[in-house]
Amino acid sequence: MKNINIYQKSFIAFFASLVLYWSYLSLNHHQSQNLDYWYSLVFGFVPLFGGFIGMEKAWLWGGFKSAVGKAIFFFSLGLTLWGIGETIWSYYNFIVGVAAPYPSLADLGFAPSIFFWILGTAYLSQATGAMFALKKSHKAKFVAIAAPVLLLIPSYFLQVKLARGGELIPQGETLTKAILDIAYPFGDFLALTFAAVIFILSHKYLGGVYRRAVIFLLSGLAVMYAADTVFSYTTTKGTYYNADWGDLLLAFGLFLMTYGILAFATTPRATARVRDIGTASEES
Repeated sequence: MKNINIYQKSFIAFFASLVLYWSYLSLNHHQSQNLDYWYSLVFGFVPLFGGFIGMEKAWLWGGFKSAVGKAIFFFSLGLTLWGIGETIWSYYNFIVGVAAPYPSLADLGFAPSIFFWILGTAYLSQATGAMFALKKSHKAKFVAIAAPVLLLIPSYFLQVKLARGGELIPQGETLTKAILDIAYPFGDFLALTFAAVIFILSHKYLGGVYRRAVIFLLSGLAVMYAADTVFSYTTTKGTYYNADWGDLLLAFGLFLMTYGILAFATTPRATARVRDIGTASEES
């Protein structure tokens, strides 16, 4: 673990305690609704505080002057907004007495987070060299076209056939919920598609530690896509409850992205080189 910084170590310990807490709730069959509510509140601290740290540390990488800095900042902003949304969700749980406030004001935090993850992914494509590969290679262009098509088929099955019984707006469901049920996984699908293309096309511009960080970020997006699919399914079927296994998936996806972002929270030996790469990719 010598290449893991203090921020990452702290969040590993925190997430491990969350998993133990979730396991306790699961083994005891969620006998206390308040304990479930506390889980929902606490796992939101991972993206909330991790995102704050990431936004502040983005300036180590040139901030808005480099593609790397922008990627870190916007990924972190998305995480922070998601954490704010989860805090609002918990307000409904504890204060208003609503177990599953969906749709609600909490979505004002959740929904924009996906946009900023997509934006962060776009800048990451510049920083890792994927955009350069896309401009220069016919093979890369084929990958960029094929990846969305291949991902679209299972996405349609999961989101429309499975989660919604083949109907975009099931009978008795509000229009707002139907729109959000489609928008969340679709936004995750876009982010995941960009992530898949970047993963395939990226050049080895970053050092080993930061390559792993990028993999964690992209893996987090994939898990979030699965988690939002589960959330859409369980809320449509009426089986959702706080701290269910879908919430564990959400916590895991958010942890992976936060862990990846926090790899950039300390100054690396190659900072100047990465800044130059990010800046050069923007100018090309």
